Order: sequence, then C-alpha cells, then structure tokens
Amino acid sequence: MKIVADQNIPLANELFKTFGSIRCLSGREISTDDIADADILLVRSVTNVDQKLLGGSKVKFVGSCTIGVDHIDTGYLNSQNIRWANAPGCNANAVVQYVLSAMAKAKPDWMGKTIGIIGCGNIGGRLYQRLKKLGITCLCYDPFLTSEDNEDLVSFEEVLQADIITCHTPLTKTGPFPTYHLLNNEALAALKSDVLLINSGRGAAIDNEALLFELEKRPLSVVLDVWENEPMVNKALIKHIVLGTPHIAGYSIEGREQGTFMIYQALCDYLNVPADPDAISILTNDKAGISKSAEDAIENNSLDTSEKFNQLLLSCYAIDGDDKRLRQVDNFDGLRKNYISRREYSHFILPKSSHESSLNHWFSTVMGV
Repeated sequence: MKIVADQNIPLANELFKTFGSIRCLSGREISTDDIADADILLVRSVTNVDQKLLGGSKVKFVGSCTIGVDHIDTGYLNSQNIRWANAPGCNANAVVQYVLSAMAKAKPDWMGKTIGIIGCGNIGGRLYQRLKKLGITCLCYDPFLTSEDNEDLVSFEEVLQADIITCHTPLTKTGPFPTYHLLNNEALAALKSDVLLINSGRGAAIDNEALLFELEKRPLSVVLDVWENEPMVNKALIKHIVLGTPHIAGYSIEGREQGTFMIYQALCDYLNVPADPDAISILTNDKAGISKSAEDAIENNSLDTSEKFNQLLLSCYAIDGDDKRLRQVDNFDGLRKNYISRREYSHFILPKSSHESSLNHWFSTVMGV
C-alpha cells in the first residue's frame, strides 16, 4: 500500500513500514495531487481532511494522531466509506503538564485559587480530577455533562468568575453549543481583572481580535498555546500576553508517540491484521532524575512546599523557554516542526529526600498515580 504521512508524526516509519511505502510531507501542505494514488493518509491537526482534499483519491483510511477531529470532515468520510480514526486522550497528560507549568509561572499562588475549566473531556476532565485530588476548588463548564458526571458543573457565566480559567474545547460552529468565539467581547469583559486565562484547546474558541481589544484596555494575564488563523499569529497579541507558545501543549515525546501507536492499532483493526506484540517496545519509556536546580529547591528550607512544587513543575517543563522562542523566531510552523519534545512527569524520578513529603504526594497526583 501507499501511505502519505505528516512529517511531524513520530515513529511513522517504524510502526507503518510493514504496510507499504511511506511518503512524509509537510502536514499543512499535503495536497490532492500528493494523495491521488495513496491508500492511507496519516495526519495531525494542521491538515484539513475533506472532500476538497480527498475527492478523486484512492484513500480508504485516514488516521489523525491527535485527540481532536475538527480538522476532519467525518460526515464526508463516512459517506464515502472511508474509515477514519483519531487518538482520544493520547496527549492529555502533556496538556495537563502545560497548564500546570503555565500556572506555576504566571500565577505562583495558583493552589489557593479557584480554577475554572471550560470543556471537561479527555484533557479538561483529566486536569479536573488531578486538581480535585490536590484539594483545589474547581468550577467546570461543559454543557454536554451532567452533575452526575461532574459535581462542580456551573453555568458559563459562573465559570467566567474563576481566578484562573483554562480552555479545553474542540472547535465547533454548529450544534446547540458551538465553541467558535465562545469567549467573545462580552465574555472577556466579564473576566476578573486579576484573572489568568489559558487556552491550549482550539485558537478560535477565543475571539483573538476581541481579546486584543480587551488587553489594550486592561492588563489581563493571558497564556496562549493556540491561535486563530494559525500559522499566522497576531503579533500585536503576542506583545500583550504573559506567555505564548506555538501550539505545542501536547508535544511531549510520550503523548505524540502514543498518538501514533493508537492509529497503528486502528489501522491493524481496519485491515484485520494482528498488531505486532513487540510494537509497543518502540515507544520511549526511559526514566531520569529531576534537574539539579529542582533538587536544590526541594532541599531549600526557606521555601514553602508550594514554592518547591512550582520549581519542580517548571523543571519538568520550562514553559518560558517556549515563550521566548516564539517571540524571537518568526516561524510558527518551523518552531513546531523542530520542537525539542519535552518529557512527561512519568519520566522523572524524585530524590529520596522527598519520598515521605507532601511534595511527593502532589507530584504523584499530577502524574496520575
């Protein structure tokens, strides 16, 4: 078979080479001509998969190595009997890590704040469960859930009054609760002046022009990983936010590889062939100690436990480094393509001196243990 794959899909050759020849291309530039004689198309979120792309092609299987599917016209694929698959939850741990580092950097007293979560699916739901186990007050808005699913559900108006708001919605423009420009002029104006607003879901869930207008009126603290009109980022908006990154919240080694592996399993299922039992051994799973600076912070008796925890979180993922690169390098897609993937919490081992402390319990909690 002939396979066309986004060149940013890790382990594509290793996992899919047994199925046929693989041609790796820039995901944003994959064209109708590129896939005219392809049997399988493997993408990430930057490739719009619809009739315009697939019309006249031989493609019978589309795999997206990502959580979301708003870039895939699933209705069209279903009508053409084209099997499709995505990878729900593959990088949820990485995005949770991103949010925690954003809070540790931009709002160091975050553990004493009320945190609002907009969208409690694979990512928002996982973040919610871990924050609750840390004893943090949460407000959640998700109109597709009930109080039986989540005891902290509130209205949209109520979640906007949280001290920290983090967005984890898909992008939808139709249906009873569309998320396109969910945070518009009116919603943004309702935010507290000392709020921390984080978006690592979909860029257009926040009206970026409205956000810039609001930021020019008052200094809200905003962290953006996703943007409207990617890769054309609003440079004026970057100047007004505290942290900005190039859509890499889910770009951990573990998360990206897990996404590829889930699509490998889906393709095996579609072709009715057994998955290689040794394939999972290809995934990266090594361990390492934390940084020397984080160890020093843990041993520093002048710091309280929450300060040590912030240092630990930022040692696992230094979000300010990605912010600096976005401001210095005017190449959004280049930053993503050449991203030095970070490691998830499961990669790190705490020193023995912290094993009996509340710090170890907190770290185990955010790790999901």
